[in-house]
Amino acid sequence: MESRPDDYVPAAGRDWLLPLYDPVCHFVLRERRFKERLVEQIAPPDRGRVLDLGCGTATLTLMLQQRYPNAEIRGVDGDPKVLEVARRKVAAAGVRLELDRGLAYDLAYNDACFDRVVSSLVFHHLTPEHKRAAFREVKRILKPGGSLHVVDFGPPRSGIARFAARIFIRDQSLRDNFEGRLPEMMRGAGFAEVEECGRHVFFGGGLSFYCAR
Repeated sequence: MESRPDDYVPAAGRDWLLPLYDPVCHFVLRERRFKERLVEQIAPPDRGRVLDLGCGTATLTLMLQQRYPNAEIRGVDGDPKVLEVARRKVAAAGVRLELDRGLAYDLAYNDACFDRVVSSLVFHHLTPEHKRAAFREVKRILKPGGSLHVVDFGPPRSGIARFAARIFIRDQSLRDNFEGRLPEMMRGAGFAEVEECGRHVFFGGGLSFYCAR
């Protein structure tokens, strides 16, 4: 088994929690609803190339493949254990998908090779430095006219969400999200147009949709 960087954070926070990752996303975050919205948002060109950055267990990757069968869909994740789960799900679905091992802030892809990059619940795991590096990498691998589509924790806008944020804001990785710093980081990576294009609310918090070109 390949090793991970010492500061790598698994999808579920701890390896032993991995079996609970999909059920928690489904029941607590109402995953299907916000991922369907994200899938519709990206609208890749026919036969375009789409990268699911931090694909985790490939739930979103499979949804993208189903919605855009003429596109080339790839997933990449830094966790070999979560990729094992993802590959089993892809095999069970009977589709062909490329799932690569790689870190969001150090991608092995060529320059200007993807039309869309999509990311769900990844950036809050990254340190500020790794967030900035990841946005630079995404900008590098996007084709001219391509776009980045992100859904992740955003600034709290309800009493419950603000209370939860006060508990977790000591974590610098989460603080960037709660204090609304992702758009400025995207601009710093070279994206000229950045917008928060929607919200998804669940009990105890909310997710923000971002689009960057």
